[in-house]
Amino acid sequence: MRRRVLTQAGLALFVGAMAGMLLYFWRTDLETADQRASVLGLFVAVAGLALTVHGTLRDRRTPASSLVTGETVRAAREALGLLVAEQWREESRVRSLSDPHPIPVRWRLTEDAGLMDHPHLVGPEPLRFTVSSGQGADLAQAFRKLHRRRLVITGGPGSGKTTLAVRLLLELLDSAAPGEPVPVLVTLTGWDPAERPRLHDWLAVRLARDYPTLTSAFGGGVTGALAGQGHVLPVLDGLDELTGEHRGAVIRALNASLADRDGFVLTSRADELAEAVAEAGDVLTAAAVIAPLPLSPSVVAGYLRACLPPRPRHSWSPVFTALAEGTAPGLTEVASTALGLWLVRAGYVAPAADPAPLTGDLAQDPDRLRAHLLDRLIPAAVASRLTSRDPAEHFRPRRAWEAERMRAHLAYLARLMTAADTRDLAWWQLARHTGAGRLRTGFLAGVVTSTVAWVVIGFLGRLVYGVASGEPNWLTYNGRGWFLSGVWFGLLFGIVCAFKIKKWCRETPGSLSGGTRPRGGRRRGGTFRGAAVGFVLGVAVGLGYGSASGAPILATALFGLAIGLLFGLTSGLVYGLSSAIAVRLEAPTAGTAGTPLSSLRDDRALNLVRLVVLDVVFTVLFGLAYGLLPGAVPVAEHRVVVGVVSTVGVALMFGLLFAASVGEHHGWPAYLVATHRLARRRLLPRDLMPFLDDAHRLGLLRTVGPIYQFRHAALQDHLALSADNRK
Repeated sequence: MRRRVLTQAGLALFVGAMAGMLLYFWRTDLETADQRASVLGLFVAVAGLALTVHGTLRDRRTPASSLVTGETVRAAREALGLLVAEQWREESRVRSLSDPHPIPVRWRLTEDAGLMDHPHLVGPEPLRFTVSSGQGADLAQAFRKLHRRRLVITGGPGSGKTTLAVRLLLELLDSAAPGEPVPVLVTLTGWDPAERPRLHDWLAVRLARDYPTLTSAFGGGVTGALAGQGHVLPVLDGLDELTGEHRGAVIRALNASLADRDGFVLTSRADELAEAVAEAGDVLTAAAVIAPLPLSPSVVAGYLRACLPPRPRHSWSPVFTALAEGTAPGLTEVASTALGLWLVRAGYVAPAADPAPLTGDLAQDPDRLRAHLLDRLIPAAVASRLTSRDPAEHFRPRRAWEAERMRAHLAYLARLMTAADTRDLAWWQLARHTGAGRLRTGFLAGVVTSTVAWVVIGFLGRLVYGVASGEPNWLTYNGRGWFLSGVWFGLLFGIVCAFKIKKWCRETPGSLSGGTRPRGGRRRGGTFRGAAVGFVLGVAVGLGYGSASGAPILATALFGLAIGLLFGLTSGLVYGLSSAIAVRLEAPTAGTAGTPLSSLRDDRALNLVRLVVLDVVFTVLFGLAYGLLPGAVPVAEHRVVVGVVSTVGVALMFGLLFAASVGEHHGWPAYLVATHRLARRRLLPRDLMPFLDDAHRLGLLRTVGPIYQFRHAALQDHLALSADNRK
């Protein structure tokens, strides 16, 4: 209680001092720069006193306990189950995984004894695990019979590994018993065991990123509790997408991280799993390893018949005859995998196209036929799904795209991702992958942004002054000072952006609902850094203004030092106060899992609110001082008008500067820089996220949390190769 009273007293002292200074400025005729400097010195002293009192009280406060109660964990687990179910049911509809029914790939235990642990450790003997992708209930039952519920799904490219993992995830959710862990699918590309050796620690970070509602509704420590206490069943997708040494490190980390009760599901190509096991020197403990059986021609024909309408536009009899008689070996081989059968459906069944090429010359060569089907995929998807603005139409794009243009954009992204050795398309990393984070690009972006803002804000401010004062030269008044101040600020903002944009490219998206209150040590460090940056900027601004006004060198230097102290002290308070306000503004997001579009909107909202908060704080703390500088007010009776107008203008500019400098989540500004640069070069559309959303609706991309991936790795590889050949 005593600390709260002292804190409120310190804030009241600061606000009262500010009000007194403003009243003094308003009623006193300051004729010389020395008088103004004295008043500013008193203002600095009062601000320093308030900052010292308030900062001391805040730093002595003991951080609240981060313990999460059992009731909170149970509620969070239930909420996570609802979020995951909603996310993957929607994604399975977009991918048409059950339309008309799942591709019936059959799976059995691997025949490679070197990939799996001793059978008696895996499950009851005799160990069996023979299931079909189309039989979800049998799949979940077989999984639950495993001693530790650990399963590795292997297979070749396009064999349906991820599809089976999604089917298992949904069935486990639908038939979950009370207290069962919630299956959560995450891609393994983001886990570095050297940085986070324990799976649970990395999983907690991924849960907070992919499901921001958890941290906003239940607190920042809830994801760690869910992962660490065994309430999450990780479905780890894509071991084969890691590098060789990295794959072995993941095997070792999994074995070291998991307790007896911890289960998991892992997907990997068989060859890469064998290399990982050899590199790690051990198999995954107590994990069943399954592999797919090829689809027989009769199963392929039955699935295609189920997908076709009762009276198709073109005859498919030649295709069924070729499959039955084996006269099209290329078609038989391609359609024997889930990917190949899906390509046949997407390229010829969905657009109701003539299937004659499937039994022609292409049908003799599987590689040529597969390339042909991949080439047809984008035009067929664009032609078969008309646009719609109805929110309920999840499978139809929002705008019409030319197939060639969509292919060119997707091919560029595929080449970009392949060059970065990743399957994940994270919108906040686009600037890093495209070179938009270079010093030159950041400097130019900062200069252009600040120049436009300076001209617009300055023009509006002068217009208000001209209307209020009736001055005929309102636009040209002190043009030299206005120009030099704009140059100074443009250079400062450009330099800040040049060095900060590289950091932006490495930051993850943020949201107003996902943050937690920083601990005292972090707050103190941020306050000191803010004070140092504010001092440097204040000195630069003071020297620039003094030079523009024609003051003597000594007076200019003293004035710059005074402004630097003013900016430094208040900037430290700006950092702490704006952070506190931002935390108070947090509100739970919509009760849905994180998606690329929602993560972009959340990060954009965070950056805009941060800008507004900083502008308000700057205005209250020291913005009015600008209107009282020597020569800033040409007519004494218009002191209040000029002070207010100048305050708003300067506060907006320095709020923009600090918004770019402080904080840890600047994915949206980096995204804007990258997309503008790429759109100018006609490599990607300016509205990139709506384009990616439409590609997802067309079934060309898939989402895993806030990340996009190509529907199949084969599509990314094919587009990347074609993009390289066209260069």
